[in-house]
Amino acid sequence: MGEVTVRGCGMKKKTKERLVKTFSMVILLAGSALMLLPFFWMVSTSFKDLSDVFVYPPKFFGSFIKWSNYVDVLQRFDFLPMFSNTLLVTIGVLVTELITSTMAGYAFACLKFRGKNILFLFYLISMMIPFHVMLVPTFELLKNMNLLNSLWSLIWPVLTLPFGVFLMRQFFGDLPIELAESAKIDGCTPWGIFTKIYLPLSKPSVATLSIFIFIATWNDFLKPLIYLSDSKKNTLTLGIYLMQGTYSTNWPVLMATCTLSLLPALILFLCMQDLFVEGIAMSGIKG
Repeated sequence: MGEVTVRGCGMKKKTKERLVKTFSMVILLAGSALMLLPFFWMVSTSFKDLSDVFVYPPKFFGSFIKWSNYVDVLQRFDFLPMFSNTLLVTIGVLVTELITSTMAGYAFACLKFRGKNILFLFYLISMMIPFHVMLVPTFELLKNMNLLNSLWSLIWPVLTLPFGVFLMRQFFGDLPIELAESAKIDGCTPWGIFTKIYLPLSKPSVATLSIFIFIATWNDFLKPLIYLSDSKKNTLTLGIYLMQGTYSTNWPVLMATCTLSLLPALILFLCMQDLFVEGIAMSGIKG
């Protein structure tokens, strides 16, 4: 009798676990579908004719595939100059922030100096300040430095990223201290420990930080809108915004531009997704 009761409890427990897993999968699939639907709708609209965009009831596919929308993006708009401006700004921000974040994160995690904890506390506090609060002071500072209306105005204010410093500090702080101590015994300097031991081990976290920086910079709209006034220096996000006409908008061509602008970030994430997941798990910022 006791064995039957135990078996019954075990079967109920397994059934409950299966129901929970099934329910979780349904929720995840539904959430994924809701998030991916706008993306697929954008891609499908980029292949439609303008007359098929506002038909009722809405159709996911148009009456025919119109490849010329992508040709119009290159011929009717300054897509390549905007793409090159965005790429230049993104690479500049990415390289400088990776350098400053890894070095500062290593210093806060491994080096001993006076006021380290207080300084890091100020770093954390700066993460809580809304970006919009700093717009006017940053604008005045860039104006006094004669950097307005230049691509440097999009790079200089974000040379260091508090979130990046926090991410790298968490990762370096989780590494075994014996690695650094063994290197010191062998005569390695702090710079050598950083470049030869810690930095090679930080590839997952660096990849994670790279994706965050790349996507945030590539999709940035507010700073180009405020700091740039020359149309020749427009980034993709600003150019897409200006493609919307006052009285009419060619939505298929606009969606084709959006699709092309998303490709670099999408390709980067797909190529580095394994390192991204590993970096999130190893950097102490998982939920």
